[in-house]
Amino acid sequence: MNMHITADDGHTFDAYAVAPAGNNRRPAVIVLQEIFGVNHEMRRITEKYAQLGYHAVCPDLFSRLKPNIELTDKTDEEWQQAFDYMNRFDVDRGIKDVQACITQVRKLPGCNGRVGAVGFCLGGKLAFLTATRTDIDASVGYYGVALETLLDERESITASLMLHFAELDGFSSRTAREQVFASLLTKPNVDLHLYHGVDHAFARQGGKNYKAQQAEIANERTAVFLDRALV
Repeated sequence: MNMHITADDGHTFDAYAVAPAGNNRRPAVIVLQEIFGVNHEMRRITEKYAQLGYHAVCPDLFSRLKPNIELTDKTDEEWQQAFDYMNRFDVDRGIKDVQACITQVRKLPGCNGRVGAVGFCLGGKLAFLTATRTDIDASVGYYGVALETLLDERESITASLMLHFAELDGFSSRTAREQVFASLLTKPNVDLHLYHGVDHAFARQGGKNYKAQQAEIANERTAVFLDRALV
């Protein structure tokens, strides 16, 4: 099902929402999209978190550019479209839309008021900023891009934060990753994990860089982390 989110400036946008089974009050997880929009993979991940017992919601953060963008990573044309949307995406405005989603999800009748976020690629960057700029309770980023440019916000990290990095990430250099590790490694509420021998998007099922073993390890770490932080 879709739920409708209203941003602080009155803009409305949809979010793919899946409720957990049962009637007990449960926490929520917001899934932060890749550059391909709320596509099949983002919906699959959202459904997975509902199966784990969370109110799972994936907001359409590209809606200000064009609602209901749904691309894949299978063709050059779609990659070009995805990069065009990413380059035109207003990250600062996007984080405010994430906060609007958090605020609204907290009020769901079956939600216990605690909310986490899990983001991938562009969403991994947004997951970092969600930890620094919103009132999220916990945030997880997979292979976030350009995090080294955001390290001046490290002191604003109040939520629990977990970040997953790919050793061979084609969109993030080793130098950039080392800067992130050097800045964040001593933060007590930040967990950093490096996965050797894998490239960007190693957890994207069906993608050319998908590595099932490392993805399973990362996903299990994320599940334990969120359970500890939210339940």
